[in-house]
Amino acid sequence: MTRSTLRQQIADALRDEVLAGRLRPHVEFTVKQIAEQYGVSATPVREALFDLSAQGLLESDQHRGFRVRAFTVADYRSMVEARALVIDGVFRGIVGGPASASELLATHHAAMASVRRRAEEAARAARCGDLDILIGYDLRFWRELGVIAGNTYITDFLHRLRVQAWVFAVPYLRGDADVQEWLWNGHQKLVEAITAADRTAVRAVLDDYYRHGLNWADRLAAGNPPHPGHD
Repeated sequence: MTRSTLRQQIADALRDEVLAGRLRPHVEFTVKQIAEQYGVSATPVREALFDLSAQGLLESDQHRGFRVRAFTVADYRSMVEARALVIDGVFRGIVGGPASASELLATHHAAMASVRRRAEEAARAARCGDLDILIGYDLRFWRELGVIAGNTYITDFLHRLRVQAWVFAVPYLRGDADVQEWLWNGHQKLVEAITAADRTAVRAVLDDYYRHGLNWADRLAAGNPPHPGHD
């Protein structure tokens, strides 16, 4: 296994730990601790931790180590707004362009087939309130859907925002008895609207996605539910 591959595997494993809520904000850890946990040398661990710091998921202190970044409700609201602006431009170009629905499906047939499967699993997990399943499928759904846009810079930017949003949301959602009410499940509706090249329907689904995020932010700002471990 090459060092770069090991570096990526460690980064992916730590990201999963954060998304699962097992690595919490404010809990500090060192390169040595992570290296011992995974049974590897310090160098790829240090590189993986710096990669996650560059992605905005970790904060580092030269003398005390690393900790998961503690995002605020204001941060989350900004993520939702930034995501909405970028997504709007992306899908306006896809659905509002000259290609018909049949041309769109022919050009991106394999990608859309995979996206449709991700959408089904993500929506099912959201309706069941299964966060562990939902997060993985939701991230894959949006990332694969971004392939249609054909712009890796936009896809990577949106993926980073979504990971950060999930990192913020997980501690709230895991302690919320009404979690199913606050998990967006419109993935299949969006795929259907894109497949039909129905610009109005796409706009309606994305508007619902945007409102859903802001409504949840309003609820959190009111302290319902409180963030576990936060005053």
